[in-house]
Amino acid sequence: MEYHSPVLLNESVNGLAIKKNGVYVDVTFGGGGHSRKILQHLGPEGRLFAFDQDKDALSNTIKDDRFVLINENFKFMKRFLRFHGVKAVDGILADFGVSSYQFDAPERGFSIRFDAPLDMRMNQEDKLSAKTIVDSYSEEELRRIFWDFGELRSAPAIARTIVEARSERPIETTFELKKLLHKFLPRGKNNKILAQIYQAIRIEVNNELEVLKLFLIASKELLKTEGRLSVISYHSLEDRLVKRFIRNGMFQGEPERDVFGNYSVPLEKVGKLIVPTDEEIKINNRARSAKLRIAKKI
Repeated sequence: MEYHSPVLLNESVNGLAIKKNGVYVDVTFGGGGHSRKILQHLGPEGRLFAFDQDKDALSNTIKDDRFVLINENFKFMKRFLRFHGVKAVDGILADFGVSSYQFDAPERGFSIRFDAPLDMRMNQEDKLSAKTIVDSYSEEELRRIFWDFGELRSAPAIARTIVEARSERPIETTFELKKLLHKFLPRGKNNKILAQIYQAIRIEVNNELEVLKLFLIASKELLKTEGRLSVISYHSLEDRLVKRFIRNGMFQGEPERDVFGNYSVPLEKVGKLIVPTDEEIKINNRARSAKLRIAKKI
């Protein structure tokens, strides 16, 4: 299966400050690029666990005694690591982008480039698909996902248009949806707006933001003191959650302060926000929106 070279590969792996005999987790295995890089830094006693809920990723597994690939959603990270006798780790890496393989496989329905069934499931055994959402969600529910997850001002009108159209016949494919919503796609911004519409549906299909929150909470609990967290996100909704959690240890509001005005948080940011170079973006255009944040457990 064709997977592109991972975005910010060296920067994200270097951010783990790998110890040769440490225990590490790559929660978004995909084509295995990050995992292979991590293994290059590990000694014979080091261990690496990787997660990917997509069965297609299993064909990329790495034959290495130090490596274990777990075919599960990384929201279950703590549970499955405990099954393998691991209660604490030295570093965790996450790359929240949809993999190049998933985007380039037309039948998966992730890309705006191909006409394909409305799917967008990262785990193809899940029941909820993009078609279910488009053809059965209420107008209010559709408005919510386009507003909250797509940050689209036209969310109410988009939701109304879908509900009116599907009353005549089901919306089956990505291009049927694109054609239906053509009036909301201004020239010059059509791909950007369409990508936001697809993004909103995809986030709902895969419950991505709630999974991200569960992941960050579990990471805080799993990391050893001085353990590293290296996270690549691709849109403001994800990055905002990661930034707030690193800064405050919570997703909303501010942490409670003591009588002296001090507060304690579980993580501390390491360095500044890292983004791809112009050269990397030229090689892989999908890198353009990537943001890498690194933190360590205090």
